[in-house]
Amino acid sequence: MIATLLRIGWITFKRDRVVKALTFAVPIVFFSIFATVFSNQRDVTRRIKIAVVDEDQSAFSQKLVAALKKEGALSVRTASGDDQEGPALDRAGAEALVKAGTVPVAVVLPKGLGVSPQLWPDGSASGNRPSPKVALLSDVSDPIAPQVVQGLLQKVSFTAAPEVMATEGIAMFERYTGPLTPAQRQSFDRWSKSIAPGGSDPNATASPRSLSTMGLATEVVDVMQKDSRKSNTISFFAAGVGVMFLLFTCAGAGGALLEEEESGTLGRLVSSRAGMSGVLLGKWLFIALMGMAQMAIMFSWGAVVFGLPLFSHLPGFLIMTAVTAAAAAGFGLVLATLSRTRAQLSGLGTIVILSMSALGGSMFPRFLMSDTMQQAGLLTFNAWALDGYLKVFWRDAPLVQLWPQVLVLASLALIFLAAARLFARRWESA
Repeated sequence: MIATLLRIGWITFKRDRVVKALTFAVPIVFFSIFATVFSNQRDVTRRIKIAVVDEDQSAFSQKLVAALKKEGALSVRTASGDDQEGPALDRAGAEALVKAGTVPVAVVLPKGLGVSPQLWPDGSASGNRPSPKVALLSDVSDPIAPQVVQGLLQKVSFTAAPEVMATEGIAMFERYTGPLTPAQRQSFDRWSKSIAPGGSDPNATASPRSLSTMGLATEVVDVMQKDSRKSNTISFFAAGVGVMFLLFTCAGAGGALLEEEESGTLGRLVSSRAGMSGVLLGKWLFIALMGMAQMAIMFSWGAVVFGLPLFSHLPGFLIMTAVTAAAAAGFGLVLATLSRTRAQLSGLGTIVILSMSALGGSMFPRFLMSDTMQQAGLLTFNAWALDGYLKVFWRDAPLVQLWPQVLVLASLALIFLAAARLFARRWESA
C-alpha cells in the first residue's frame, strides 16, 4: 500500500511542472542571485563610475588624476561629454552628473592642493592653516561608492607622489627639531627626485598643504537633499515593495478569467458583442485601476506615517503609477491566459514575480550588483518602474526626464495585452 501511494505521489509530482520548478529551479535561482551579489563585494564594486574635477591643475593634482584613472576599481570621467569628449568638467557639471544618477561620486580637487608652504604669500608654516579639502560630491543612495572612492583616493595620495610624502615628513621633522643643514637638504632633494615618478620633476618636492601623515583631507558632500538618507530609504522601499505586490495583485486578479471559464461565464461573455478583445480590454482596465489604487494607498501611508514627500511630487507619482499599473495589469493577464488552473497561476506567478523582484531591485538595491547583473535587471519590469519612482522622489527629476521609463512601461503594457490576446484564442475555439 505504501509503495502504491509513493508511486502515485511520484506520478503526480512528475506531471506538475510548477511544483518541480518551485522544488528545484527557484531555490537555485535565488541562491545564485544572492550569492553573486553578496559573496564577493570586490567584484561588485570593481568598476565604480566617478567624475573628477581638477580645479588645482598642479603637478600633484594631475598625478592624482592619472593614478585614479589607473585604478581597476574605478571608471573615471573628466570631460563634460560622453566618451571623454568636450571641455573638462567643472564642479557644477560634476554635481549635475551626480544628481542625475550618471555617477554616484564626483571628486573635486580644490585650488591650493598642490601648493607648497614655501609658495604662500604670507609665508605661514605648515599646520597653521586649514587644509584645502578634497570634496566627494556624493549621492548617498549608494553608501558604498563614497567609502570605496575615499579609500582609493587616500591610497593614490601615498603612491602617486611618494616624494611629496617624504617632503611633508621632513617639514614636520624640521618644525620640531630644527632645519636641516645645507648638506642634508641637498642630499634629501636628490633622494626625493630619484623616487619621484619620472625621476626629475622640478615640482616633485612641492608639498601640498592638505597632505599629512593621515593622507588627503576629504569631506563627503551630500548633493541630493536634506534628510536625504531617510527619504531615500523610504522611497526605495515604497517603490520596491509596492511594485512587487502590485504584480502579485494583478496576477491574482487576472485569475478571475480562469474562474469564469470554470463557471461558464467566460464563454457567454466571449460570444457577446464585446468578444474576446473586449473582455480582455475590460479586465485590463479594471485591474489597472485597482493597481493604481493600491499604489496610491501604499505611498499615502508612507507620506502620513514615514514622511514620504508625496504631495510635492504628485505629478511624477501619477505618471509613473499610471504606466506601472497598466503594464502590471497586462502582465497579470498574460500569466492568467497561460495558466490552466488557479493553482497553476499561483505557482507560475510566484516563480516569475519573485525572480523578477530579486533581479530587478525590489528586494535589495541594484547598485549592490555587478555591472552585468545591473544590465540584466533592465530586462525585468521591476527595474524600470523602480528607476522611474526614484527619479521622482529621490532625484527630483523634471517630468520630461521620465520618458525612458514611461516609454518602456507603456510599450510593455501593449506587448502584454497583445500576448494575452494571442494566448486567449484557446477560449474562442473551445
